[in-house]
Amino acid sequence: KDSGVTIAVCPPMVELGTVARAVDIPVFSQNADPHAPGSSTGWITASMIKSTGAIGTLINHSEHRFENNVISESVELAKADDLITMVCAESVKKAVSVAAYRPDFIAIEPPELIGGDISVTTANPLIIEDTVNSVKSVNKKISVLCGAGVKTGEDVAKAIELGSSGVLLASGVVKSKDPETTLYDLIKHI
Repeated sequence: KDSGVTIAVCPPMVELGTVARAVDIPVFSQNADPHAPGSSTGWITASMIKSTGAIGTLINHSEHRFENNVISESVELAKADDLITMVCAESVKKAVSVAAYRPDFIAIEPPELIGGDISVTTANPLIIEDTVNSVKSVNKKISVLCGAGVKTGEDVAKAIELGSSGVLLASGVVKSKDPETTLYDLIKHI
C-alpha cells in the first residue's frame, strides 16, 4: 500500500474466497471456464468466482490454454459478472486475436521463458513492444502486461520502458527466499 503500486494475487481456486476475505488487495481467479450458472459441475464459472469476493480472473494461462472461441466466451461471461479479465497470450498474433474480445488486460508470456532465469525483457524485448503496439491498434483501452522470467526490479523497469503497463509473474516471488524483499525490489522502479 505504501508504494502506490497495485499488486494483485491469483491463489488456487480452493483458496480464492479465503484469500479474498483476508487481504485488501485485488484477488483474481487463476481461470474462468466458459459456462453459465446451472449445469456446470466441475467447471469454474464467473459467478462462482464473483461469489468468493475475487474481482477478476486470468483466462488462457500457459498452463491452462483455451481455443479462441472458448476465450471469447469466457471473457464475455466474466464481464457479465463484472469481473476484470486478463487474457494470457503466448505470441503477438495470439494477443491481437484475443484483443477483439475486449479483455481489460492482455499479458504476453512466451512459454519457453516462463519460470526460467531469463526475463522476456532480456531475451525478447521486441515481443513486448510489438504486443503493446499491435493490441493498442485493435483497442486502445486494453492494458498490456508482460511475464515470463521476470524476477527483478530492473526487469519491471525495462517492461515499463517497453510500453507494458505492468507485469504478470509467479515464480520470481514464490520461489524467492525472501518474498517481501523481492516484491519491494520488483515495484521500486515503477
